[in-house]
Amino acid sequence: MKASRRDFILEAEELIEEAERLAIEIQENLEKGLNPDTVNALFRQIHTLKGLSGLFQLKSISDMSHVFEYLLDDLRLGRIDISEDVVEFILENIDILKALITNVEQESLPDVSSYVREIEAFRSSHFTKQEEVKLEGLIEQSILSVLSQYEESRLKTNIREGKGVYYMDVAFPLMTFDTALKELSEKIKSMGELIATMPTQTDLPPDSIGFRLLFASLHSKEDLLSAGIEARTILNPEKTRSGTGNQKSESKPQAGELRQIKDTASSTVKVDINKLDLILNTIGEISLTRGAIKRVADEMKELYGISPLVFDLHKISASLEKRIHELQDEVLAIRMVPLAQLFGRVNQMLRRYAREVNKTVRVEIYGEDTEIDKSISDNIMEPLMHLVRNAIDHGIESPEERKAKGKQEEGLITFRAYQKGNHVVIEVADDGRGIDLEKIRKRAMERGILSSDKVTKEELIELIFTPGFSTKETVTEISGRGVGMDVVRDKIASIGGFVEVETFEDKGSIFRLTIPITLAIIKSILVRVGSEKFAFPLTSVSETLLIKESDIQSIEKMEAYNLRGTVLPLIRVSDALGINSNQKEFYYVVVAGTGERRIGLLVDELIGQQEIVIKPLGRYLEGLRWYAGAAEVGRHELILVLDVDAFIQEGTIRKLRTKGAYSEKTAEESGYV
Repeated sequence: MKASRRDFILEAEELIEEAERLAIEIQENLEKGLNPDTVNALFRQIHTLKGLSGLFQLKSISDMSHVFEYLLDDLRLGRIDISEDVVEFILENIDILKALITNVEQESLPDVSSYVREIEAFRSSHFTKQEEVKLEGLIEQSILSVLSQYEESRLKTNIREGKGVYYMDVAFPLMTFDTALKELSEKIKSMGELIATMPTQTDLPPDSIGFRLLFASLHSKEDLLSAGIEARTILNPEKTRSGTGNQKSESKPQAGELRQIKDTASSTVKVDINKLDLILNTIGEISLTRGAIKRVADEMKELYGISPLVFDLHKISASLEKRIHELQDEVLAIRMVPLAQLFGRVNQMLRRYAREVNKTVRVEIYGEDTEIDKSISDNIMEPLMHLVRNAIDHGIESPEERKAKGKQEEGLITFRAYQKGNHVVIEVADDGRGIDLEKIRKRAMERGILSSDKVTKEELIELIFTPGFSTKETVTEISGRGVGMDVVRDKIASIGGFVEVETFEDKGSIFRLTIPITLAIIKSILVRVGSEKFAFPLTSVSETLLIKESDIQSIEKMEAYNLRGTVLPLIRVSDALGINSNQKEFYYVVVAGTGERRIGLLVDELIGQQEIVIKPLGRYLEGLRWYAGAAEVGRHELILVLDVDAFIQEGTIRKLRTKGAYSEKTAEESGYV
């Protein structure tokens, strides 16, 4: 792909993400009415996208955004009334523009003439003829002559709504006018709508700049004055006067504290995430080189003792290690993005799904400022969408059912994010009916996954992650195909995370995703199994143990260890991977997972900790069980990184086998093993 197109994608993605956020903000505040600032900002995003696509000669995107801009212009000028279906139509077209921008990356742009015709038809069908308000004779011509079409439209709308119209003439020192004007504008907006800010040049003190602020409010002049807004009246609230009156500003210039004007030039630059990946790969290579220098220094120390040369090598190695960590931390910080962007996109889809099944859902979001790596943010979008579909279709009851249970008819879905060590935890909770464990048991027995009903609550919950498993009787657009929860677990496992579930009858469910903050460079624990070396991501490991062979117990044909009063299932990694390993008196145990999903992995030796860059195995080995990727360590030695979640799933299967509750044949056919 050409560099120019990459530049377009970087800019366009930022514009369309902000447009989506603004559209969702409009949707969430429909009951409060249309916020003109928000819709005007949305209009500007699409207007900028139109100009940008035209500059790069991307005709499809330019044509689409051009006619879309007309629709938003009608909305902001009051020619189209805001409603749920209008906002939904706007969001649908933002999705189309998103897809077009993605196609730019693939260098294939489809024909958009059908979308253009659809937008034009929508404009025509929703056009609203407003009662005309004549401003001549109400507002002095000197003001009207400098108003834009949009500002004039907002003025008419406010008069139509019975608001009063006011103005202020103010002057600020040149050195502080930007912050002082912003503070005054925000104060006015808290009392009404700021329609226009117009520069003035009359009666100004030296080294000052003047403005006339035109605004509308339902508050009286006295209310405005008590709020610190000394304004002159053009039209009183709910009254239309003939004649403007010859008011002249008597407001005194407002001085502010003298300070230096800040440089307004942008201090940010957009960076392609692929370029950051290349930098991190280079840092990984440099780390290997640093390790080689340290190894050479250690070998020279053994051969020649502590000499000035050896001492210098150790100093160089330590200094290089410090600089590498600093560089690594800075690059990782650049890759971090707030979860607010992700939650905003999920929120939009959630509302759409809820409308499709005629359910009313309220959304609460906490911790949206929590940051994660951009690559991880992209990877967890799909799992979050599946969890949202699941919550709406299976969790949240119909309004009638909720009312009968004494609940509010409106369901609640809560997104909560917070940092926990080197992880970020994302919770998706609903206040619905909870997971029907009896229904899961029955369906698993019908499908032959379970051959006995002697299973615990936690083991039944694990079954919802079985590929192809669904308790839905009928297939809908949202769910019922048995595709979803297995995708959630697989996706989260692929980035070194894991999923936990809590459910409470008629109170709801909580799906908790624990994911690493970044995947670029992670800490790992190196182990030896037989004659082979492997790595476990340290983010998945809670502790390590040294146990005797005699400490290993057999509980119903499953090996386990008594870990501080709780039963820890054990898996011999050598058996799982088919590696020859002699029986020993002592074993090291890598304890992975949390809570009920903990597993002990028996290995022959703990080699130590090391930072690694995980590389994918490639398409030929993709999906290979037990392995999450590969990494380079030591003397450019290639080792495999083990998939902790695969071992945890194996532990669950073994628990079911011990109870005679697991059907091997059916589970294998369904892809569970």
